[in-house]
Amino acid sequence: MTAVLLSPEEARVLGCLMEKAATTPDNYPLSVNALLNACNQTTNRDPVVSFDEATVERALHGLRTKDLSRRVRATGQRVVKHRHVVDETLQLTVPEFALLGLLLLRGGQTAGALKQRAERWHSFRSLEDVDATLARLQERGFAVRLERQPGQKEARWQSSIVADDAHPPEAPPSTEAVAPVPSFEQAPVAPRTLDVRNPATGELVRSVAVTAGVGSAYLRRAGRNLARVPIVACRRRRRVCGGDNLGDGKADPSSAR
Repeated sequence: MTAVLLSPEEARVLGCLMEKAATTPDNYPLSVNALLNACNQTTNRDPVVSFDEATVERALHGLRTKDLSRRVRATGQRVVKHRHVVDETLQLTVPEFALLGLLLLRGGQTAGALKQRAERWHSFRSLEDVDATLARLQERGFAVRLERQPGQKEARWQSSIVADDAHPPEAPPSTEAVAPVPSFEQAPVAPRTLDVRNPATGELVRSVAVTAGVGSAYLRRAGRNLARVPIVACRRRRRVCGGDNLGDGKADPSSAR
């Protein structure tokens, strides 16, 4: 196995060279301009990119130093074109070449998706053939199987020769402080008493212990019971209910003769 690690730009350029060689051989090798259009294509690409010519040139230079692409110039042509030699350098079979090219162009994919998308590259007889080819790529260090994630029906495969794919970034540890869980326990309430007095005389009738368990309904009920207590005016000896105008415990001044 030849050790190789590509940048994302090199992976996209190499994948495009592999794709055009397999699917449109009449228009292959590719010029820089044709390769630029292939890299920035919006279909059959993940992610969609927007390279410029300088980015493609740098990627081609990197691929040449890794012995994965070469320049070619046909007799009588002035334009330099580019072709891949990945099958020679990495010693890939046709099925391996097809699946590796798709992984370079579209990232992680299921075996079923790879079988469907490889029709123009190579016709796999069954899904088992795809699985067997992926297993060989994994043994040689060119692909890796990703475990099924929550919400996914199947495991996915991705290339292991692209820097970002071979070394996926790990989530940094969280530095945020964990908010304390609010406590719903109430502090103990000191007991207290409520003095119930006769509104007319101010005489203490009773003392009621008031705690957190005593609700407003009890207090309203106690008030209604107190309102039914007869109150005798001091001078007129007239029964008054509820202590109207007598809340200070004194006789009504207007009733004096």
